[in-house]
Amino acid sequence: MFWRCNELRITLHRLLFLQRTYRTKKEQAMSSSVTLPKKVPVMPLPGALLFPHALLPLHIFEPRYREMLKHALAHHRMFCVALLKPHCAEWNSTGDFFHIASVGLIRACVERSDGTSNLILQGLERVRFSAFQQEAPFPIAMIESLECESTTSVETEALAAKVLELYSNLKGDGPRQLPPKVDRYLSDLSDPELLADLVTSTFVSDPLHRQRVLEELSINKRLRLVIQYLREESGSAAA
Repeated sequence: MFWRCNELRITLHRLLFLQRTYRTKKEQAMSSSVTLPKKVPVMPLPGALLFPHALLPLHIFEPRYREMLKHALAHHRMFCVALLKPHCAEWNSTGDFFHIASVGLIRACVERSDGTSNLILQGLERVRFSAFQQEAPFPIAMIESLECESTTSVETEALAAKVLELYSNLKGDGPRQLPPKVDRYLSDLSDPELLADLVTSTFVSDPLHRQRVLEELSINKRLRLVIQYLREESGSAAA
């Protein structure tokens, strides 16, 4: 699977905001009305994660994933992107990738003359793989939704403010410089859950750190993780 992490994460946000399809009230209503199927295909990838409400551009070229894409398009237009574990260069069994991921909806898909496809996957919600209906040629997982503990408090607001402060120290850092529309949106964002996911997907470079944020269901704990990782990123940028 070909993809470039930083470039695609930035492309993700440009697509989102320039097309004005990101987290509007109408879009939130549409996302919340989507009923997840009981099972979806899984695409294990090294270094790639999909967060709820984010967009992920993908180029599908391997035969098994071409078959997976056809399966997804013929059914619910959904599949999961799962992160490979650190010791695995590629996956050979379902134990080689993490079992918490986000279900994605295929928003756009263009098949090329050589049989490969370019698509845009939009994250819907966090899920856990409870079992596998098949492992080859691509996994199909039985899924269960993960409810986030999203009750906010004064502490939540303080943690979110700290995330924004650390974000402001990173946003102009070379390849992580964001378009003005994205910058304004993040700076004014009042949804702490979305803030945590967006900032993590854009500014936290370590895939395992992003996976840890994805797995955390408590919004306050998630924000604390984001703060920890942003501080580490700030230290790396200053070095």
